[in-house]
Amino acid sequence: MKETNTKSPDYFHKVVDCQYACPAHTPVPEYIRLIADKRYTEAYMINWESNVFPGILGRVCDRPCEPACRRGRVEDTPVAICRLKRTAADHRNDISNLLPGIPKEKNGKHIALIGAGPASLTVARDLMPKGYSITIYDRDQKAGGMIRSQIPAFRLPEKVLDEEVGYILNMGVETHFGTDITSLKELLDKQYDAIFIGTGAPSGRDLDIPGREAAGDNVQVGINWLAGVAFEHIKTAKKKVIVLGGGNTAMDCCRTALRLGGKDVKVVVRSSFEDMKASPWEKEDAKAEGIDIINHQVPKEYVIKNGKLAGILFEKVESIYDENDRRKLVPTGEEPNLIECDQVLVAIGQDAKFPWIESDLGIEMDQWGMPVLNSETLQSTLPKVFFGGDAAFGPENIITAVAHGHQAATSIDLFCQGLPPEQRPEESYTLTSQKMGVHEWSYQNAVCNETRQAVPHLNKRKALSSISAEVELGFDEQLALTEASRCLSCDVQTIFSANRCIECGACEDICPMDCINFTANGEEVDLRSRLRVPAPLDKQGNEQALYVSADLKTGQIMAKDEDVCLHCGLCAERCPTGAWDMQKFQLSLT
Repeated sequence: MKETNTKSPDYFHKVVDCQYACPAHTPVPEYIRLIADKRYTEAYMINWESNVFPGILGRVCDRPCEPACRRGRVEDTPVAICRLKRTAADHRNDISNLLPGIPKEKNGKHIALIGAGPASLTVARDLMPKGYSITIYDRDQKAGGMIRSQIPAFRLPEKVLDEEVGYILNMGVETHFGTDITSLKELLDKQYDAIFIGTGAPSGRDLDIPGREAAGDNVQVGINWLAGVAFEHIKTAKKKVIVLGGGNTAMDCCRTALRLGGKDVKVVVRSSFEDMKASPWEKEDAKAEGIDIINHQVPKEYVIKNGKLAGILFEKVESIYDENDRRKLVPTGEEPNLIECDQVLVAIGQDAKFPWIESDLGIEMDQWGMPVLNSETLQSTLPKVFFGGDAAFGPENIITAVAHGHQAATSIDLFCQGLPPEQRPEESYTLTSQKMGVHEWSYQNAVCNETRQAVPHLNKRKALSSISAEVELGFDEQLALTEASRCLSCDVQTIFSANRCIECGACEDICPMDCINFTANGEEVDLRSRLRVPAPLDKQGNEQALYVSADLKTGQIMAKDEDVCLHCGLCAERCPTGAWDMQKFQLSLT
């Protein structure tokens, strides 16, 4: 194998699994170390730079960082990264004096943002400090987009939402709320320098099976129903409610119905419980509140009796998987099953639709009606129009929308300077030694043996008695400090200098994971098979690369398995020549 190329940011970035997995590349270990040091305001601001909405995302993020967490490789549960983000938000001081200044003299460029969701707000947050004039249009009366209309208050208090959205709007953004854009051509005629479309995926899918027309308003699209609740147009649910669908929207629908008067609330899903798209913690919370989740049932017909919805007839199926682990739902042949209800909430998916974008403007759409975009710049085939969030590639999540906002803001800035949006600034990184003495480091490198701390919840009776009572209470300081201590500080990299190594083997001996190896070089498959703990390639390729040194004096090389390294620093403490060092990796994003 060739010597590992550590000059590109990509190598060390990938070793920080949590940050690498986060679409906005939030420097997770850095802010967790600050929490462990009780520096909550600084931890909040590091989050704010990357993910823009720490208090919101600390409650409702889909947490792509947590499955990637290296802690999950040494025990069953990862660090509670998301809930620690909330800790920073809950315990911080006032940050108003830490927000970026907005130039009084503008740069002469005016940008229109359609939709006031997380993607558009992120574009505004990035461009306002650069002197741009920003105008936001949204059909709702308040900003937030799907965060406001689809996430119930018992998961995300309105106060938290208003505060974090307010940080951006108070930068001087011009707002036109209650304004439904019905023609993109009319907006283009206003001669904006660029337009960003972040309208989300607001079209929920209905389920048109026999009996749908007769069922009438007793069957409602889930996201529309949740929006009605959020804006206080809907205040009650019927007694027997069926929610169709297995995603997070379905979980929000069933839990909301329970709080609005539903006595018998069931979620019915085509797939198995394990294959449901809802986040595991959302399923757990729904079940803890008494929601019955019924799996492997396919709706066939709305049953109408005496002119009223009486239930749904379901066909029983089972999941069959082929050799490529692709699932197929196969009927079991059992008799159809009637589940009684008097209200149905359909949460089987949603789509982005653009009836207001005229076909002759030069914006090309694909066969699914989605814009054809440059995936890096998010620029459409009409150069001054950019897309982001669910409006770009279909439904995703809040943190992906934020990442799109950052991407699009960079593209718009380049475009307005007359530069190609593809000409993006190069990413760079710094490595800073954490050595303070022979056996002292400026970071906490002891490996904590605590298990994941449970987040306290509101008493069930109180939680179900109010639509706005927040269920998760967040960590108190002691729980937060204990949980923060579980972080392995994966951004503090093990740096090896071959020219200093005397091949004494001390690092190899002391490594608790047996991941350091001095051996003869070879092809990757061969080399991996000869490690002290063999690390064969799987079908997809291993999560992490091998860290391979230049040839040493004996002709051997040092090969370290990055996949299992704990970044404990024992190799660097033990090394008599300083060939190993622990250096903090900091990525500078475009």
